[in-house]
Amino acid sequence: MVYEYEKVEDLNLKGYKVIQNKDGFCFGSDAVLLSRFAKLKKGARVLDMCTGTGIIPVLLWGMNELSGIDAVELVPSVADMAQRTMDLNGLSDKIHVHCDDIKNVKALFGAHAFDAVTCNPPYMNVGGGIVNPKDALALARHEIACNLDDVVRCARSVLKPCGKLFMVHRSDRMCDVITTFRKYNIEPKRLSVVYPSEGKSASLILIEGAFGGKPQLRVEGAVFMYDKDGNYLQDLRRGLL
Repeated sequence: MVYEYEKVEDLNLKGYKVIQNKDGFCFGSDAVLLSRFAKLKKGARVLDMCTGTGIIPVLLWGMNELSGIDAVELVPSVADMAQRTMDLNGLSDKIHVHCDDIKNVKALFGAHAFDAVTCNPPYMNVGGGIVNPKDALALARHEIACNLDDVVRCARSVLKPCGKLFMVHRSDRMCDVITTFRKYNIEPKRLSVVYPSEGKSASLILIEGAFGGKPQLRVEGAVFMYDKDGNYLQDLRRGLL
C-alpha cells in the first residue's frame, strides 16, 4: 500500500494518516487552514477539486459529519496515492477519489450535486514563476491544466443553489479571486487573511462564497502562522484538534 519512496504521516485526528511522496508531492499548511476554515452543514455532500494527496477530504471527514465526499485529481500517480490513503484509513466507501479533469465534474456528477466545494488550486499564473520540472508539482502549483476561472466555473456547475465554495489562494490574487467569484454568481461571504507572522505581508487568503448569495462580505480575524522565533503559533500540520 505504501511505496519505498513514500512516507505515512499521522494526522493525530481520529487515527487518520496520509501517504506522501518523500521527495515530491506533499500537503502544506494551506490545506490544513482551508479544512479548518470550511464550515459545513451536517450531512452535506462535498466535492474537493485538485485534491492532491487527498488530505483535505480526510480532514473534512474527520472534523465534520458529512454524507460523503468526492475528490478529483488529474495526475494518475497522485490520484493513486490519494486512493491508497483512503484505503489505509478505511474511508474508501466514504471518500471517492476520481482521476479526472475538474473540467469534467458536471459530466461526472451532474448539475447541483453538491452542498459545498473545496479547492486548493494552482496558485501561479503560467509565466508567473519558475515551473517545476516534475510534472505533478508543476500542475499543482501553476495554472497549466486549469486556471482560476476554470476552478470557479466548474465549482459553480455542480453546486446546489446557495451551495458554498471554499478556497485558499495567494493574497496577491485576492482581487482576481473575488472578481471571478462574482463573474459566476458566487457571492463572497467570508474572508480571512493569513500572515506568516506579525509585521509580515499577507501570504494567503481563505474565502467562502455562496452560489446566488446576497452581497455582504464578513472579514474575519487575521491568522498568524509563526511567532517571532519562527515557531508555529498553531500546529498546522499535526495535532489538528
